[in-house]
Amino acid sequence: MLDTVQQFFQRVLAAPESDDRNAISPQLAVAALFSEVLRADYEVDPQELATLRRLLMDQFSLDEAAADALIQQAQQQIEQAVDHFQYVSLLNERYSYDQRVELIAGMWRLAYADHELAALEEHRIRRLADLLYVTHSDFIRTKLVVLEEFERP
Repeated sequence: MLDTVQQFFQRVLAAPESDDRNAISPQLAVAALFSEVLRADYEVDPQELATLRRLLMDQFSLDEAAADALIQQAQQQIEQAVDHFQYVSLLNERYSYDQRVELIAGMWRLAYADHELAALEEHRIRRLADLLYVTHSDFIRTKLVVLEEFERP
């Protein structure tokens, strides 16, 4: 019986199960969370999609084709995901607080891209800000800064 138990642990330790978080890059995690904001109001406006592409291109120095491929991969991931844990935990580990606040600002830019903020979009951003441990004051501050950007002529 002791041999059976030892064999079991040797098999488990010799071939560890793959960690899904290792398969998810920070770029994919960011794209997935941005995609969640994009689809929060159940309408994907072409301006929002263009803003998503531009945000990813700027943040990760991607060309258009690479950004589109990342968006497609992120949207497939989101369709299969049960929750946001794998994305936010990776970003909480690897991103500084200021980087996470900038992600929230990007989410606001995405939400305002169609020049209207749906309640569902704001709710989704608030929820993601909480999961990313961004304070409420920074959540509101980034919203106001981005709103001001969109109100300028």
